[in-house]
Amino acid sequence: MSVAASAAFVATSSIPGQAAASLVANYRCTGGIAGAGVDIEARMTPQVEAGTMNVRWDMSYKSLEKFGSPGFFPEGSSLDLEGVVDISGAWIGQLRPRGGKEQGELLPGNYLELPEGLSDSASLTRTGTIRFKPTTLTVRFTPAEGEVMVNNNTKVAYTGPWSHEYTAPRYSDFLNDVQKTSAQDATAKLEFIGTKVAYIGRRAPDLGPIRVLLDGRTVTDPLVEPGLDRSGEEMTGTETQEILWESPQLAYGKHTIEIVNTEAKDAYVDAFQVITGDIPEPPAHNQATCTLQGNPGAIDITVSGPTDTHSPSNSPSNSPSNSPSNSPSGSPTTGQPNPTPTGTHTNPNNRTTDIGLGRVIVVPSATGTSSATSTPKATGPTATKYYRAQVANTPKGGVDSGEAPDREDRPYGLMAALVIGGAGGGLLLRRRRAAHAGGAH
Repeated sequence: MSVAASAAFVATSSIPGQAAASLVANYRCTGGIAGAGVDIEARMTPQVEAGTMNVRWDMSYKSLEKFGSPGFFPEGSSLDLEGVVDISGAWIGQLRPRGGKEQGELLPGNYLELPEGLSDSASLTRTGTIRFKPTTLTVRFTPAEGEVMVNNNTKVAYTGPWSHEYTAPRYSDFLNDVQKTSAQDATAKLEFIGTKVAYIGRRAPDLGPIRVLLDGRTVTDPLVEPGLDRSGEEMTGTETQEILWESPQLAYGKHTIEIVNTEAKDAYVDAFQVITGDIPEPPAHNQATCTLQGNPGAIDITVSGPTDTHSPSNSPSNSPSNSPSNSPSGSPTTGQPNPTPTGTHTNPNNRTTDIGLGRVIVVPSATGTSSATSTPKATGPTATKYYRAQVANTPKGGVDSGEAPDREDRPYGLMAALVIGGAGGGLLLRRRRAAHAGGAH
């Protein structure tokens, strides 16, 4: 909703029990998968309907720079975003809109797709004005478990004379090509992120011995002998897509593998196999730090009260008109006992208390009388106020406001359960196990 005005913007929904407006929050993300910097936009839309309040963030890239894959990963890696919306006024607490997007097979630097939207919701049983204000944003990348075949002409650095050769399908080389050298001390090096790596090549007669270095240290003693079969006998034919060397299990992170042709004989590189094991938590070095740019303002939504007053004096059928003092204790319209305050609860610190199972007790901003049976269900239309931050240069979507925030000093004593849960596109961080995927070209 685009707004340009000098006073508070007010929108009243034509649908009873619902009102919606949106504002734009801009974030600058740096580090990890954001590299030098990525700008993203979150369009926040709070909504109140049928006793539930929901916040949705629609996400989009604002710059040409995008989040990039940190390495080679199979299909199923996930980009997960979580925002925080502060709630004040008639309620005090937070909603945490979440969303994730699974990615296809990735090469280092491939752009990552954003989730279309984040959302979170909570139950609502109190009338009054609620203010929604976007605050922090967290971005995490979780790699998928599985393996990727990195072809010989993809992201591999060669030193010395090497030639790229297409091979006949009958040889069954990976993607029908190899890299070949006959020069002593020629090298091939791959940088990767994962937990394991393997060198894939040919076994054939008269091939030279190969030295393998992992993270700069020689790890082959004795040397790899592609001219010998698996039992150590001289080769008499050609075997392709052979695992000539495989690393032990590694700590997840950045690593390098390098092979060196130790003699002036033929040597081949067909591919490297990069393996990523199960990662219980998103690695910290893959996260991006996002900072809110400027003050985007806030949105106020006013939830109206019940339509009936339950006044005994207005119901002559249940209350004698000439003797108000003799009115029965039941409701004039239902005959049920009138709600009676059962006690008080005071919490000067306005804290929220986690009681488990996704339920949080939300304490209103002032003390007063509390009754679990006297809270009417929120009904009727709602009104939305959009407050622009009082700054010289206001972000897109803001409006100037000369109004003070709604009073928050009214006594509220009712405790309410703010049920935090995913709604719509809200997703918890999750892992997908990916089977072997096709080779990275």
